[in-house]
Parts: sequence; structure tokens; C-alpha cells
Amino acid sequence: MDDNQITLVNLEKGSDNPAFSTQGEERLHEESDDPCGETKEEREREGKGRFSSYWRKAVHPASKAKHFCKAHAKAIRKVILGILCLAYLCYFAAACWLNFQRALALVVMTAVVVFFMCWSLFQKHCGAKVLQLLRPCRKCFQKSWPWLKWLLCVVLLGGLVTWLVLDTSRNPEQLISFAGLCFLVLFLFACSKHHGAVSWRAVFWGLGLEFLLGLFILRTTPGVQAFQWLGDQIQFFLSYTTAGSSFVFGNTLIEEVFAFQTLPIIVFFSCVMSILYYLGVMQWLILKISWVLQVSMGTTPTETLSVAGNIFVGQTESPLLIRPYLADMTNSEIHAVMTGGFSTIAGSVMGAYISFGIDAASLIAASVMAAPCALAMSKLVYPEVEESKFKGKESIRLSCGEERNILEAASNGAAASVGLVANIAANLIAFLAVLEFINAALRWFGEMVDIEGLSFQERAESITTFALCGFANFSSIGIMLGGLTSMVPQRKGDFASIVLRALLTGICVSMLNACLAGLLYVPTEVSDCVTFLSNTNFSSTSYAMYTCCKQLFASSVLGENGTLSFTGPWAGVEESVLCLIQCCGHYNHTACAG
Repeated sequence: MDDNQITLVNLEKGSDNPAFSTQGEERLHEESDDPCGETKEEREREGKGRFSSYWRKAVHPASKAKHFCKAHAKAIRKVILGILCLAYLCYFAAACWLNFQRALALVVMTAVVVFFMCWSLFQKHCGAKVLQLLRPCRKCFQKSWPWLKWLLCVVLLGGLVTWLVLDTSRNPEQLISFAGLCFLVLFLFACSKHHGAVSWRAVFWGLGLEFLLGLFILRTTPGVQAFQWLGDQIQFFLSYTTAGSSFVFGNTLIEEVFAFQTLPIIVFFSCVMSILYYLGVMQWLILKISWVLQVSMGTTPTETLSVAGNIFVGQTESPLLIRPYLADMTNSEIHAVMTGGFSTIAGSVMGAYISFGIDAASLIAASVMAAPCALAMSKLVYPEVEESKFKGKESIRLSCGEERNILEAASNGAAASVGLVANIAANLIAFLAVLEFINAALRWFGEMVDIEGLSFQERAESITTFALCGFANFSSIGIMLGGLTSMVPQRKGDFASIVLRALLTGICVSMLNACLAGLLYVPTEVSDCVTFLSNTNFSSTSYAMYTCCKQLFASSVLGENGTLSFTGPWAGVEESVLCLIQCCGHYNHTACAG
């Protein structure tokens, strides 16, 4: 019993009560032994052993399957991909067999995917061998390049002059836009920070790419049809917003109230862009576009990636693509990043513009054309005089979103658009009121000299679409500085010293886009407005729609008793009233008041 006493000395030394020690527990177990001599602990151990044995037997097949899958993971992946490809091939063949015209979009998308897959396989397995074979030709080309580039410049300049003479002879007003383009380039050169260090390769290639894109989009039949088809598909896709907005606001509000009809589109489009960014689709597309710009213009991968990203995302989201490299970028590269942000619009804003009735094809064209122009003018205004750490790097790792799953990406994208929706609503109230005042003033001045219907929507609509396709305004300075400073706080001083020059460049890039649109855009006259308006969907505006609506307004007559009648080609046409309502939705006229 002496050993089990608890004394003061034992407490001071921190001794435990033996009754609660391991030895005490063992004594209790010994005292509680059953008559058969088997302890409770042994029985529990035996029970657990039996359970473990049963569990091991139960999960043994699953363990073997898991081990087999790990050992043959590559083969299983190939088998699954093969089955999926075979299933898609059967589906693709069936779609083309049933209705090839209906499946044309599927054919185009499949062809693009197959092309890039084949190109990737070719680069992986045959790229090095082909480069080795072409090395003699490359050396010969490099030796001939000093005089060959001047010959190429002379040919291109002669072709441009010849084209201008032939093309503008039918529409002399196009020369106004060409003069504006030349003036803006000279003005930006005069504002250059280092005149002697300008990379004219980047300038001419950038303007050349912009011109070729504009020529393809605005003048060629395939380009017009392709971008018109793309614009129609985007409009059709954005119409799915109705499913969500009608559930939240009801059908009456989304049909009659503009704010509930169009602004939810921004939320939907922002959500979709966030999902595509999370899945890596946007990163892949941006990489392909940036590769073309980088190879042709000789710019660094970091600045090129950011400017290419601005075609799809906003001025604060695009620098996130190159966030790990911002701290080490030169001032010229930072200037290019800022100029790209000021010169383009985000995908969500593009969706909002489309919902307002602006031609989707023109918006997409303006956003794509702005990318090479922004890089070119950025290198004209702020040439590179430092040694870039990223010059010659073939690959730059793109940063991904921080979302953990696709649902979080969708939620974050929708939540991020709330502030944008409020900002757009406030600006619409103000600017539409100002625009209506300008239209009224122009109509009043026009009537003084017998010019009826003079307004801001002449030929200028297409040009204005290109001019306004940017974020170059003073409020964007705070957005740009706030976004970049939060990523790289130590370079706040560099950002502040560059931002005003980048803002000026961004403004001029948008105006250069407008000048190029004015140079290339030739409005087509519609011979039969009745057929045109009866078959159009009125989802977006165009010059042809404006001229036909103007004819319909002139043909409408409001009687003294309030009855509406039509004269000229619209007399007796059943769709006259419906077309008039649709035209009034886009343009203001006295005929709409009745």
C-alpha cells in the first residue's frame, strides 16, 4: 500500500496516481478475467481481427482493380479516347448524311480542332526533322533578306497606292478616313518617347495585319459571311439569358423594360467567360493569337499575350495572364499591356453592346483588329530601349484562375459583373439623353437648309462602332492603376508615369480603327426595302436597316383620327405596322409617337 500512497513530494514531482496508470488498468483487467481465462482485451482484439479479415476480403477485388488501373493507366486512357472518338465520328457522319447544310457549323469546328491536333502531332514528331531539312533554305533567305525586305516594301507600297487610287475613285470620301489614319500615325510618332528607337517592323506589321483583317472582314464575301455568321451565333447564344432573367423578373418585365431585358446578358456572358477561362479554352485561344502577333511583329511573349487576351477579357483580367512576369517587365512592355487594355473591350461589355442592337460582326471585327494596332502604336509611342528578360523565350506559362471547380468559376463570373451592370445602366441614361439632344440639334440645322432626317446615325454608325470599341477614358486610369498595383505594388511609380501616355495611345488606336473602317466600309444600297425588312430579325442595326427604316418612316401617314396608313412601296403590305414597330425600337421618328 505504501507504493500507492499519494504524498506531497510525489505531487511536486508530478507523479501520477498509480490507480490511473497503465499498471492500474492491467490490474483491473486481470481482476475482471472471466472464468474461461480469456480477458476482455483479447476478445476485442479477436473481434477486430475478424472484422479486418472480412473487410480485406470484401475490398480485395476493388483493390486489384485499382492496382490494374494504375498499372495500365495510359492504355486505358487511349482506349477511352478511342471509343469517344469513334462515337463522335459516327455522330459526325450521321449529322452530315442527314443534312449537310445544317451540319456546316459542326464541320467547320471539327476541321479546326482536327487541324490543330494534327499540327501538334506534326510538331511533336516531325518538327525537328523538318527544321533540319529547311536549314539551308533558311540560311539562304537570311542572306538575301537585307535587299529582299526593301523589294517587298516597294511592292507592298505600290500595291497599296494602286488600290487606293482605284478604290477611292468611286468613293472619294474614303480619302478623308485615309488622311485621318496618316495624321494619327504621325501624331503618335511626334509623341514618341524615343524617336530613334522605334521598331518600324512592329509598326508596319501591326498596321498591315489590321488592314488585312479589315479588308477580309469588310470587303470579301467569305469574311463578311463568316463574321456575320459568328455574330448571329453569339446573338443566338446570348438569347439563352431569357431563361434566367424571366425566372427572376418575370416575362412582363423582360419584354417591356430595357434594363431587365438586356443588362442580364452581361451577367450571363461574364459567367460563361469565367467558365471558359477555368477550363483553359481562353488560354489556348489567346496563345494561338499571340503566336501570330509575336512571330510577325517581333514583340516579346509577355506583352503579346496580354494584348491578345484583351480581345476577350477586360483591362484588369488580361494582365493576370502574365502576373508572374509583371515585376520584371520593361517600361515599354508595361506600356503595351496598358495600351491593349485601353484599346479594346471585355467580352462581357461586347455582349452588352450586342444586346443594345449594335452589329455583332462589326464589334467582333473591331475587337480583333485592335490587338495588332495596339501593339504597333504602343511600340511607336514607347519604343523598347531596355533589355527585356523575355526576349527570345519560346514559351510563357499562363496563369490559371483560382477557382477550385467549375461551379465556383461560374459563380465568381456572375458576381463580378454586378458592378459593371450598374455602371452601364448609369452611363446609358446620361449618354442616350445627350445623343438624342445631338440628333434633335442636327435635324433642326438640317431643316434650315432643306435636309430632312439628318442625324448622328448616317454612315457614321459603322465608324462609331469601331471608334467606341475601347476603354480609353479617364475613369479607366483608376481601374488600370488599381488592378496593376494590386498585382505588383513595388512598381506603382512606373505604372503612374506610363498610364497617361498609354491612355493617349489607346484613344488613338480606337480612332485608327474607326479611320480604317471608314476607308474600307462601303455601304450597300438595298433595292427592295420591303423584302429586306420583312425578312430581317432586327436583332442588330446596320446601314441598310437604317436606310430602309428611313424609307418606311417617310411612307407612314398618321391621319387626323389617329389611323395609320402607308404610301409608296409600303402601301398594302401586311408587315408594314410590324416593321414600323421594330424600326421604332432602334430609331426615333415622329411616326413612332403615334
